[in-house]
Parts: sequence; structure tokens; C-alpha cells
Amino acid sequence: MEAIRENRFLIFLLMASLMISCDDAIEFNQYKTLENSSWKAQQKVTFQFEVKDTIAAKNLFLNIRNNNDFGFSNLYVITELKFPDNSLVIDTLQYQMTDVSGKFLGNGFSEIKENKLFYKEQKVFPVSGNYTLQVRQAMRKNGEIKPIESLVGIQDVGFSIEKIN
Repeated sequence: MEAIRENRFLIFLLMASLMISCDDAIEFNQYKTLENSSWKAQQKVTFQFEVKDTIAAKNLFLNIRNNNDFGFSNLYVITELKFPDNSLVIDTLQYQMTDVSGKFLGNGFSEIKENKLFYKEQKVFPVSGNYTLQVRQAMRKNGEIKPIESLVGIQDVGFSIEKIN
């Protein structure tokens, strides 16, 4: 009985320390899980968020969780950021997913690696309101025009906004 009380106390201390150490710099953080760890060619992953602060700069990140089934050293994505006034900013971005030896980059002890990739640095949103970010993969095999129909090995796509300290 005494051991159970000690374990409960230790678990409580651990949980309390985790809550205290949580970073309050994160303003938005959301993930979308892809069915069968596969990202279809025209599948847009959509994030909706509200911006109130139009003064402070923020860092925006795309967060990608991949597993060992991902067969490429890089990742191309197309983003569409829709502003409250319906204006649109489209970017094509490339990210390195492996080092020169082919080892996956990112954090994680298992076969799942999490990559926190800069989308926009020191972004100041010009107007407050509701924004929409859509992300789709734009991978092609070398020399081919047609996109890869199903990009295997991408488990989750996320988006986060962080205050700059």
C-alpha cells in the first residue's frame, strides 16, 4: 500500500513539472493524421486559425511525422495561406528529410521521426481575423511530370505558430 502511495506521489510530481515546464510560446499547434500513413497527390491538409496580434512577429512551422516507409531524402510541399480578406499567398517549399548518409533527420527514438520545419520566419500578420493554411505534397520522381499518387511514410502533418522571445 505504501508503494502505491509513493508511486502516485512521483507521478503527480512528474505531471506537475511537465505542466510547469510547458512552453507558453506556442500560440497554435495542430496535427492531422493521414490515413494509412499515405499522402495522396491532391490531398490538401487544412488548418484554420485566428490571428488577433498584428504587431508581434511569429515563427510558423510545418511539422511532419514520417516513418521508415518514406523513401525520399527530401520533401516538396505547396502551401496556400488564405488571409481574412481572401488574398492568397502560395509557396513551393523543399525540406531535407535525411542527412548525406540517408539517415532520417528529426526527433524520435523509434522509427517515427518528427520534423519541425520552418514555414515562415518572423512573420507579422497584417490583419487580424481567420486564416486558412492548406498544405499538399508536390513530390515527383526524377524526370517525371506526373506527381507521386500516394506518398507513403508520412503519418501526420502539423502546423504551429510560436511567439518569438
